[in-house]
Formats: sequence, C-alpha cells, structure tokens
Amino acid sequence: MSSCIGRYNKLETFGSVDGPGIRYVIFLQGCPLRCKFCHNPETWNMEGGEAISAHDMLEKALRYKLYWARGGGITVSGGEPLAQIDFVLELFKEAKKEGVNTCIDTSGAPFSREEPFFSKFKELMQYTDLLLVDIKHIDNDEHKKLTGRNNDNIIDMFHYLDEINKPIWIRHVLVPGISDNDEYLTRTRDFIRTLHNVQRVEVLPYHAFAIPKYDSLGIKYSLRDTKSPEADRVENANKILEVEKYTGWKIKK
Repeated sequence: MSSCIGRYNKLETFGSVDGPGIRYVIFLQGCPLRCKFCHNPETWNMEGGEAISAHDMLEKALRYKLYWARGGGITVSGGEPLAQIDFVLELFKEAKKEGVNTCIDTSGAPFSREEPFFSKFKELMQYTDLLLVDIKHIDNDEHKKLTGRNNDNIIDMFHYLDEINKPIWIRHVLVPGISDNDEYLTRTRDFIRTLHNVQRVEVLPYHAFAIPKYDSLGIKYSLRDTKSPEADRVENANKILEVEKYTGWKIKK
C-alpha cells in the first residue's frame, strides 16, 4: 500500500494546549511565514526534519490512543501543516478510520481557492474536527511587516471555514508595540464577530523564550529587546477580544 511521505521536526506525545484533551502533536517541517515571534525557527526549512510515511506516523500516534478517551486525539502543527497538505490529508483519512479526533494548528498562509490546493483543502476539511487558527495581525500592512506576507488569503480562509461551519479556535499573540494596540485589538474583535464558527478565543502573551534557538541557528531575532506584556495589558486584550464569551469547543467523538 502506497503512503504519502512527509517531513516532521518533532513529536509531543502528551500535548495539553493544542486542542481538547490529551493530544499527540506532530510538528511538521516547513513554513512560508517568517514571524518575528516564531518559537520554532528550526521548522522553517522544508527540507529539514525527518521523513516518514503517513501510515507510519499514524502507527506511532496510535500507541497513545488509550490517553485520548476524554476528547483527545491528534493535532498536526508545525511549521505549517498546510504546506504538506497531501501528507496531512492521508494521515487524517486513515486516522478517521480509527475513530481519532483530528485537529490542525495553522496560520492559514498556504490557503488558496486556486487548484489543486482548494480541492485538497475541501477534502481535508471532511476529515478535520477542529482548526486552531492564528490571527497574527489584523492589519494587512502590519501583518506583512510581522510575518513577511500579507493576510488577504488568510482572511479568505477564515471566511471559507465560516461558510462550511468548521469549528475553530482563534489564537492571537499579544506583542507589545505590534499587536498590543487597542485599535488593532478592536478591529480583530470586530472581525471575529463576523464569524459564526468560533468556539474559543485565546490571547497568548508574547515571550522571548526562543532566543537561544535563534542564536544557535545564526538567525537574527529582531524582537530581542521586546518585553512580555504586563498583566493589565493581557487583561485588556482579553476584555476587548471578548475571551469570556467563548466557552470552549464541544468535543466530537
């Protein structure tokens, strides 16, 4: 039996913050964005990591199925999972045959309504229970400064996921001087209000824990002097983004 080959950077067997329940988290290799606050620069290179078939990856994951009884399952993160959409599609097809809950943690950067990507994405959504989707920055120009790319296609992905009523959790990294701005937060809130499929909103305070990784890889870290946001600013962001309004995802078996 043929099986698609993908490349992964690392695996986490007992993830607790990447979707509901206990998750087997697969960090795939490769990402088209260059976010200034990225925690995993070692995943950027598409040729890095280790090669594995979708079949073998599922076999690895299923060893931990016993721990997924309370809504857990598999989360594919990165890097950027949609940069290896063929691999994720085959993995999730096989996972669903085993009754596994599936989740994708994505920036949405590869999304396009052009073919062949769009047909693959539509099919992938049939086997995906939940997406964790980042709003890096609501402003297009600021998004490009922060990530290297604009956000037009990412916003379009949000609209498509809303059209098909696919459950999402939205994550927003709060970076002082960049996204910690009441105007931008209000615009982000207003955008979220247009969506009907949002099950959770999370504010993630920026931190600089990844600096040693950048140093070891010889990559300049441009936010080196940026401090984590103060507690009152995190509280302010939570209030503006109406975090308490979202009560969490209803687990699908």
